[in-house]
Amino acid sequence: MNQPRARAVRFDRYGGTDVLYVADVPVPSPSAGEVLVEVRAAGINPGEAAIRSGAMHERFPATFPSGQGSDLAGVVTALGAGVGDFAIGDEVLGYSWQRSSHATHVSVPATQLIRKPPRLSWPVAGSLYIVGCTAHAAVHAVDPEKGDTVAVSAAAGGVGTVVIQLLAVRDVRVLGIASPANGSWLAAHGVTPVNYGEGLGERLTAAAPDGIDAFIDLFGPQYVELAAGLGIPPDHIETIAAFQKGSELGARTRGSRDASNREVLTEMAGLVADGTIEIPIAATYPLDRVADAFGRLEQRHTRGKIVLLP
Repeated sequence: MNQPRARAVRFDRYGGTDVLYVADVPVPSPSAGEVLVEVRAAGINPGEAAIRSGAMHERFPATFPSGQGSDLAGVVTALGAGVGDFAIGDEVLGYSWQRSSHATHVSVPATQLIRKPPRLSWPVAGSLYIVGCTAHAAVHAVDPEKGDTVAVSAAAGGVGTVVIQLLAVRDVRVLGIASPANGSWLAAHGVTPVNYGEGLGERLTAAAPDGIDAFIDLFGPQYVELAAGLGIPPDHIETIAAFQKGSELGARTRGSRDASNREVLTEMAGLVADGTIEIPIAATYPLDRVADAFGRLEQRHTRGKIVLLP
């Protein structure tokens, strides 16, 4: 009997988007406690690009051939032994920690899935995990109070668009660091836009003459250094992108894994489903165009999420 086949993104060496390809592979068989999901949507993320390029080798080394992808949403097609909280045909969203969601089928522990709220589109559901849980962790890391002023770098990116909206829920004033092209979108979401580039420190000080209470960095070490230079206490600086610099300065470095549980995922899905938070979808691509999808992501000017539709 022929074994059912799936298709999955692979790379055999570190490099640019040209090392990505789609392989014909066996459909995974769910082990005990796992669920097989036919993937309808899977978000892509900067961290995946960093792993593929080798930039994260010391922290997150790849073994070849490597798959990729964490975010996923789809339909349950098979259950492993002992799974009682899902049924075949259920629509779910969640995550894989095996770098495997950029595929037509993926087997993941049932504990890493929740039911997809009907109001969520497939692209939004399939890109919720990383941005939702990372944003949740980042905001809780600095834990701002009502009336505080918080600066956010890369405020219009995938995680940034969620962070600024979570801060708005707390009635926090947000200074959103982004390109001029994103100013209108940020302002429409209650954010004070601040253009990045030379003179940023002076623009931030002018926008918040009474001081900045916290800084959430979603881009890189230059912003952690900037935050420290502005006199923000280390325990009120959070970075998801500059772990070494954050550690050197005593900043917080919380990320998606610090909030990777059903409770947080359910909370974030609920906020999106009821319209409190919007997850902008910048573009969708078929699986065969995964290299094009990452090429666009790596330009670093995308507002919201790019999603693969296997």
